[in-house]
Amino acid sequence: MLRNILLLSICLLLSQVYAQQAVEQKKSAMVVTTAEVPVLDGILDEDLWKRIDPIDDYWQYFPNDDKEAEASTEIYFTYDEKNLYIGVRCHTIGDELIVPSLRRDYRAGGSDNITLIFDTFDDRTNAFYFGINPLGVRREGLIAGGGQEIEGFSGSWDNAWKGEAHIFEDRWEAELIIPFKTLRFKEGSEKWGFLSYRFDMQQNERSVWPSIPRNQWIFNLAFCGDLIWQKPLKKPGSNVVVIPYVAGNAAQDREEGEGNLQPGWGLGGDAKLGLGPSLNLDLTFNPDFSQVEVDRQVTNLDRFEIFFPERRQFFLENADLFANFGSPSTRPFFSRRIGVAQDSSTGQNIQNPIWYGARLSGKLNNNTRVGLLNMATAAEGAKGIPSFNYTVAALQQKVFKRSNISFLFVNKDALTDSTGEFDPGGLRPNRTFGVDYNLASADGIWGGKIFYHHNFSDTISNQGFAHGVNLTHNVRRLRSTWAHEWVGQDFDAQVGFVRRTGFFQIRPRMELLFFPAGKYLNQHSLAVELRSIWTPEDGLTDRILQGRYEFRFTNTATANIVYNNTFTYLFSSFDPSGTDGLPLPEETAYNYQDIRLSYNTDRRKILSARFNVFGGEYFNGERLGFSANANLRLQPYSIIGLQLNYNKINLPDPYSDADLWLVGPRIDLTFSKYVFLTTFIQYNNQINNLNINSRFQWRFAPVSDLFIVYTENYLPTDFSVKNRSLILKLTYWLNV
Repeated sequence: MLRNILLLSICLLLSQVYAQQAVEQKKSAMVVTTAEVPVLDGILDEDLWKRIDPIDDYWQYFPNDDKEAEASTEIYFTYDEKNLYIGVRCHTIGDELIVPSLRRDYRAGGSDNITLIFDTFDDRTNAFYFGINPLGVRREGLIAGGGQEIEGFSGSWDNAWKGEAHIFEDRWEAELIIPFKTLRFKEGSEKWGFLSYRFDMQQNERSVWPSIPRNQWIFNLAFCGDLIWQKPLKKPGSNVVVIPYVAGNAAQDREEGEGNLQPGWGLGGDAKLGLGPSLNLDLTFNPDFSQVEVDRQVTNLDRFEIFFPERRQFFLENADLFANFGSPSTRPFFSRRIGVAQDSSTGQNIQNPIWYGARLSGKLNNNTRVGLLNMATAAEGAKGIPSFNYTVAALQQKVFKRSNISFLFVNKDALTDSTGEFDPGGLRPNRTFGVDYNLASADGIWGGKIFYHHNFSDTISNQGFAHGVNLTHNVRRLRSTWAHEWVGQDFDAQVGFVRRTGFFQIRPRMELLFFPAGKYLNQHSLAVELRSIWTPEDGLTDRILQGRYEFRFTNTATANIVYNNTFTYLFSSFDPSGTDGLPLPEETAYNYQDIRLSYNTDRRKILSARFNVFGGEYFNGERLGFSANANLRLQPYSIIGLQLNYNKINLPDPYSDADLWLVGPRIDLTFSKYVFLTTFIQYNNQINNLNINSRFQWRFAPVSDLFIVYTENYLPTDFSVKNRSLILKLTYWLNV
């Protein structure tokens, strides 16, 4: 059966490969050389800008995609051996520019800004992006998977470059200086792919260069134009960066031990070595990730693990090479498993120290990418945790226009027992092999993947596999998807994210899109999705039939109504109240339905919010609730936010009812473009915890920071302290 499904999957995907047609791309821009270095003040008053023909034919993407942009934009390019210089002129039609915050790596929506995307290998698959707003606040990041899905857009990557902006009465201007050694590209390159989009809040307009259909993501690399270099690019100078850190901390834990104040300190760092312009070697020694922003808590009423994204800088560049195998619910590799282990006495996941890490990633040539990772973690004797070594190897080969085939090997091996003594006869290695075919048609219409992974742990099992297919067809009026997944009972990818095993799932989806020419309504769509899951032992265990109608308004507000009809068969006991009450018995089935309504207000306003209300049947009872997320903008120095989530669960006796609250105020202060303070409070009565996290950051030099992080957890009943910590960390980016 598995062989037949695999053959059918391969035929289904390959049948689309030969239908790929190249996108007719007529737009291009010449990048001329210069001997003059512009003064970085955000004002395009130097003579060199006047000698350059700009890109100035931006096309509207929102509210329509059938005409030129009303607010014109001009982009100027020039370069020398070291840097790419960019001039930006954004004309405005209106009064107040909207810049909610001075924080770096801002979100584009609801703010005036421009983004520049560089496909440096001209493969329409991976790219770097750089953005700037009218106050000179910058952002940068990476785009993977051809920009076909929002998951391929990551703003966590950080690097050293410069940018300034200046506001005039009828426009704003900006200048950017991007060192070539910041980027990865082929020596002798004559052409890059280029894409740009601008958010203009006065006209409520989003514009792009070149034009992109509104049914596609605004950063879809299939629609890139060309940047043609006047002279082929030379190999950039040496690219060696050392990022040492020193950290001190004081912690108190009253849940374990006597709660005495425990001081500590740490010394370590990272290094980045450019092995030519296309490969990068990242090294880390005794890494410390205490400055990483805390995860947002959630109310967990699910039977399975919840995914939280990777935020640690060491893992981010070329992260898609390692992380995008499989499906969102069945990943053979998940980097957050490294440095996280299970306390054998409590069963809880805890952080454990990383000794070192090495990570090689990048391009071998135009068609081949490679990734190698090796890391080792320390033993924690008191918690029964051995020292582990992790090795990951990935290889990606481009095929056809934008598709690729990728291979993965993951190995987790114990170096010592929990006391730190070498023990070669201890835990057996856990290994996973995988292959993915990633489809991305040249015209952006077809996308998807087929994958097969196999895991080897204590024994070799014919049930230690995971297989899936996801195929999407996206045209203007219709977006349709076929997905199925089959995961064997013995698939034990210990360095992956696997929500469940031993099931077969299908998930077809179809969405009709309508684009009215009305004054208020910009788009509406009807989507229907079916998700059915079977297990070999129990047959059908889950089925969700969902209908969704969504509205997008011309003022950027959105609304939708969702109907769910759910069937759940419990193959093990489960407490749907999430309160550790009497569980529903195993081998029982439930059919229930609910309705959800949501509304997102206009994000351009000083006060914006997202509301969601839901109600209906829930297993053998009822569930009602609401969630809200409101933000008050005190432009540009502060955003005050409030997250509120409430679930009221009523179950018949003898099962438990529940009133679950999650309240999360957040105060984000941006004193300047370099000094930030974020305070995040989270009250969660499901886990009986009140958390306070305050994070101060001073970027005193490019990619160099002073962090002060204070965290405290209370029992909300009497505000007694569970644990608290104060961390001071200093990092410095040193170009060698």
